[in-house]
Amino acid sequence: MSKQPKYWNNAKKYLSKKDKVMKKLIKKFKDKTLTTRKDVFFSLCKSIIGQQISVAAANSVFKKFDKLCKGKINPQNIKKLSFQKLKRCGLSRQKVKGIKELSFRFLNKSFNPGLIKNMDDEDAIIYLSSLRQIGRWSAEMILIFTFNRENIWPIQDIGLLRAISNNYKKKYLPPKNFVNKLKKKFSPYCSVATWYLWRSIDDEPVQY
Repeated sequence: MSKQPKYWNNAKKYLSKKDKVMKKLIKKFKDKTLTTRKDVFFSLCKSIIGQQISVAAANSVFKKFDKLCKGKINPQNIKKLSFQKLKRCGLSRQKVKGIKELSFRFLNKSFNPGLIKNMDDEDAIIYLSSLRQIGRWSAEMILIFTFNRENIWPIQDIGLLRAISNNYKKKYLPPKNFVNKLKKKFSPYCSVATWYLWRSIDDEPVQY
């Protein structure tokens, strides 16, 4: 894992000044920060595996997947694995197809993650979403956790919405206009605010 993003300390100061809830959360969760694996393929596979299942189920499937890959999750190894072997890890047919196509597109270079660093957030989301099984939510997770983009506000994320409801004493789902108001308040550090809100409902930091 890498060190914390360069913007992290500035973001903490900014958010603490802007919002009382953020100030409280930043004081409470001092132990860890956002990090990155700097491995786009690994993170995309993990994102696909984790879709529409519980965290516990996703962790169980991922352990089997990692073991099948002998701890080396890369396009070359995925290409060698049969559809049935991947399915036996607990993956649905659609997720196996997504991971198989992902390895194919990395190997034939029809998808180039190196281009993302020069894209703005919205263009990067559109580019990532061109991959099978990768929608807007998954693309946003990749931008936060792999590329450490500082201003991602993933409003499709159930955990974020639940954390907003809990911390700001709002009903679930929180009103859309309130969620948008927070986005404006937290910009340009929405990713950092999101990370602290996630920590408020799950002490173990999320990692893709």
